[in-house]
Amino acid sequence: MRSDTTLDVFRPETKNSALLYDLVLILGATIAIALSAQIAIPVPFSPVPITGQTLAVLLTGTLLGRRRGTLAVILYLLEGSLGLPVFAQAKFGLIHLYGPTGGYLAGFIPAVYVSGYLAERGWDRTIPGAALIFTLGTIIIFVSGLAWLMHFTSYTFLLEAGFIPFIPGAMIKIAAATLLAPFLRHFLSPDKNQPADH
Repeated sequence: MRSDTTLDVFRPETKNSALLYDLVLILGATIAIALSAQIAIPVPFSPVPITGQTLAVLLTGTLLGRRRGTLAVILYLLEGSLGLPVFAQAKFGLIHLYGPTGGYLAGFIPAVYVSGYLAERGWDRTIPGAALIFTLGTIIIFVSGLAWLMHFTSYTFLLEAGFIPFIPGAMIKIAAATLLAPFLRHFLSPDKNQPADH
């Protein structure tokens, strides 16, 4: 069962206006992800900083849906690759997609798609459903990031460099998003919040 995402409540009916609305959402999401990347805390002995990107990326999926969300993340990665300072700590360049943090950045794409897919089916309407969305999305990003980070560190140091220091922050972001997503869904479109088929 598919339903509209939260921000579809404002989507115009006419084709041209709807297209413009979608473009504004996609561009706005890239800005939000870029700003969240600047909330960066360096981690000792790790090339990967703690950032707000995971929260922004997964909220992009739930609010925009899988297609617009995926386009927004791809555009964000393209912006950074072409020289805009949108990556963590205002970094930029294609080299960052091939560096230690590249796997986490690449993981944004499947994570935003999955979160958008589940949101389109109404999973973000309830706290348990939203918790599953953001937990699953976070796991996808971690798996992608760690798989790539293995090329830059030893296996014994992998979890210490790319996973363990990030668990508390990930839990906080999951909890925040889990509470925020259903609230936004009910606040913006209360008449469309009938129980969804999972």
